[in-house]
Amino acid sequence: MSTIKNVVLVHGFWADGSSYREIISTLLAEGYNVIAVQNPLTSLADDVAATKRALARIEGQCILVGHSWGGMVITEVGNDERVSGLVYIAALAPDAGESMIDLMSKYGSPSPHFQEQEGFIWISQEGVQTILAGDLSAEQTSLIYGTQTAPSASLPEEKADAPAWKNKPSWYIIANNDQAVPPDLQRDLSKRMQATTVALESSHFAIISHAKEVSEVIREAAVNS
Repeated sequence: MSTIKNVVLVHGFWADGSSYREIISTLLAEGYNVIAVQNPLTSLADDVAATKRALARIEGQCILVGHSWGGMVITEVGNDERVSGLVYIAALAPDAGESMIDLMSKYGSPSPHFQEQEGFIWISQEGVQTILAGDLSAEQTSLIYGTQTAPSASLPEEKADAPAWKNKPSWYIIANNDQAVPPDLQRDLSKRMQATTVALESSHFAIISHAKEVSEVIREAAVNS
């Protein structure tokens, strides 16, 4: 069985492709071809289209990785024949007809640190520190706050179509200390998916605070998909 050498990384709310920077540098040094998608976060269809454009730039099969909202995106795009495996990181993994609100609402209410303005949802600096990045440095949380990509307020209500995780090998990384996507939801989703599961003592941004462990799961997927 040969190792897949292409990895496409999909970010979530209040982030951009550079949130994977430590993982990107690690995988590039190991000979992987890596593309980090820049999601516009304006609609699910727009994010799916952006990810498909990234897929079109690779040759051969790939591992598709989604953090947070990125899980909604890879659940759709993962049906592409070029995708061999899926890696979810503290991510949403909907079934057909499910939205972010459908998944999240039974586990708690939205944070007061979210601020809607002109149809987009921003997060306060305090929210970055307490909700997203409790195990990151002040410098790292300030960078997330200052470079945040605000999602459209309509995104939480958009529904998934045909979930790729039903047909593709899947891995799920649970962030046990996540204050954004409830860990209980993560555990329930990974169990429903029958995903190969790893739990980390991490905040929501495991892709930064636990980049080494996340990279190891991506390597495992590349070998075993």
